Amino acid sequence: MKAMTIEEKCIDTIRCLAMDAVQKANSGHPGTPMALAPAAFVLWTKHLRYNPRKPDWFNRDRFVLSNGHASMLQYAVLHLTGYDISLDDIKAFRQWGSNTPGHPEYGLTPGIETTTGPLGQGIMTAVGMAMAEAHLAAVFNKDDIKIVDHHTYVFCSDGDLMEGASHEAASVAGHLGLGKLICLYDNNHITIEGNTSLAYSDDVAKRFEAYHWHVQDLGDRGNDLEAISAAFEAAKAVTDMPSMILLRTHIGYGSPNKQDTPEAHGSPLGADEIKLTKEFYGWPPDEDFYVPEDVRVYMKKVIEQGKDTEQSWEKLKEDYQNKYPGEYALLQQYVAQALPEGWDRDVPVYKPEDGPKATREISAAFLNAVAGKLPWLMGGSGDLEPSTLTMIKSSGYFSKEHYENRNIAWGIREHVMCAASSGLQLHGGVRAYAATFFIFTDYARPAIRLACIMELPVIYVMTHDSIGLGEDGTTHQPVEHLASLRAMPHLCVIRPADANEAAWAWHTAIARTKGPTMLVLTRQKLPITDRTKTGSARGLQQGAYILSKEKGDMPALILIATGSEVQLALDAQQKLWEENIDARVVSMPSWELFSEQSENYRHQVLPPAVKARVAIEAGSPEGWGQWTGERGVMIGLSHFGSSAPAKELFKHYGFTVDNVLEKSRKLLQHEKVDRV
Repeated sequence: MKAMTIEEKCIDTIRCLAMDAVQKANSGHPGTPMALAPAAFVLWTKHLRYNPRKPDWFNRDRFVLSNGHASMLQYAVLHLTGYDISLDDIKAFRQWGSNTPGHPEYGLTPGIETTTGPLGQGIMTAVGMAMAEAHLAAVFNKDDIKIVDHHTYVFCSDGDLMEGASHEAASVAGHLGLGKLICLYDNNHITIEGNTSLAYSDDVAKRFEAYHWHVQDLGDRGNDLEAISAAFEAAKAVTDMPSMILLRTHIGYGSPNKQDTPEAHGSPLGADEIKLTKEFYGWPPDEDFYVPEDVRVYMKKVIEQGKDTEQSWEKLKEDYQNKYPGEYALLQQYVAQALPEGWDRDVPVYKPEDGPKATREISAAFLNAVAGKLPWLMGGSGDLEPSTLTMIKSSGYFSKEHYENRNIAWGIREHVMCAASSGLQLHGGVRAYAATFFIFTDYARPAIRLACIMELPVIYVMTHDSIGLGEDGTTHQPVEHLASLRAMPHLCVIRPADANEAAWAWHTAIARTKGPTMLVLTRQKLPITDRTKTGSARGLQQGAYILSKEKGDMPALILIATGSEVQLALDAQQKLWEENIDARVVSMPSWELFSEQSENYRHQVLPPAVKARVAIEAGSPEGWGQWTGERGVMIGLSHFGSSAPAKELFKHYGFTVDNVLEKSRKLLQHEKVDRV
């Protein structure tokens, strides 16, 4: 090997590990790790506060690799800095059962703070992490002890900044003055199709300055360790604005034939090219996965520094506990988020004489009934609070003047709202909820999907759930959304039927800590079911339950419905009884919760012997066959809605008692009918 400094050796170790892992996997992205290795080395050895022996200690800095395709950069650094990632793990990159997947995955690999890969998602999620830090610091820090005090760092790429998601993130972060958020933009000029000039000519510095960010342009200094380190120091010194560091790098740095080409982006360099590149570095050309011993020794110093950093904070925490015992106990509650005894004591119970109520109204009442007992609950709406009714009334809006407040005005930015809500949740100390119209889940779907992959207990409050919103028309009437979101793994969708089911829906969402929960709520007012005559609304916790039992021992027909259509099923049941047809009504607010129940319970609610089943829901019929069976029918919508008053729409599209009766009679023509 040629003479080089220990810093250069560490950087080239990162580069070569990335090249070798991608080559062995015959899959991956070597070029960006090779380009960003100097910046990663500087950040992880001189600025980032972490303890690899305790990756989840609370006051650590957070790092997000928004350009998640460069995952080998992070895996190599995590390995060298002492996280529980072995050289064998690096060799198993992208293979079955490994903890080094193609893109970073939260919960799988130690040191990974969030799942990234879809471009733009990481920077949006990081905004939420910085918001959580700002909020907790405002609530708990004292003049003499800053118990919450850390940064969120992001590496992002040309692709991240091309995505519209990055504009939402930059806008809200700048508006909120998130001074602990520091991004480094890897300006390597290369995308899969070629040079970025094919599709991209933004003045990124001016763009982020316009978004009220502190901007430093380092130019073509991707290997200048001192300049990069000084830029991080300058960014940390700016406390009232997020920071963007622009760094011109060269993808595939050192590769004689593939540097600055699209070929270095998403494919192995090839064995011959790797040898040439290692020769350029002064590296043993035939050594694969080579880590020099002096590199390991040098990086061990970083491990010890990390321990010292974490232990210093532990001492600070002891001082805080001794001086501010009440605040310390409260901070522990924020972090643990255990539900205190009696947390739901003030939740109202509704009776028919209270009059019809929209389930969004009940959502608001529940939220405010429990907000005082769950101070770590925090969230907001995408500029729709007067409609979604998701304001915590005892608090103001979260802002750069008042980070202590709990209501977030996301503006008309559904995508960053949901991605940053994941960031709030990932940071810890905050339980996040996000609200908009159900139709606008379309704008937020990629962020919701990542929350599901990470199984984060974010609560989505989605109102205006169907054609029932009426005159706004087809553009605002969700039809396919229930079906498509039910198809998303780990997402629990709940569509309550009346006020008491809506209260239990929120209750279930709060208690559920594995995976997101989506509450799908009405704009229109719904009658309140008389629970003295029907099953308890607490049955919502099982996903489906017998709301109104048949008169005999076994029903001839089962009517299954969700949301506003449950009342239609109850009305139809009365008419069927008048025709001596013994019908049962099942309220099924959540397929996911019902699927989790025992087979015995599911068969009690939907007896396999009863083949005559009619499902009623103002949405796509896709998927209902698993509950109606091969003989059952579904009254739904296989087309878009229209602009008209809600009552007219329901009537025009067949959501009437007469249509339910007609479908039921036809279904029973070949069934033995029980007579009352």
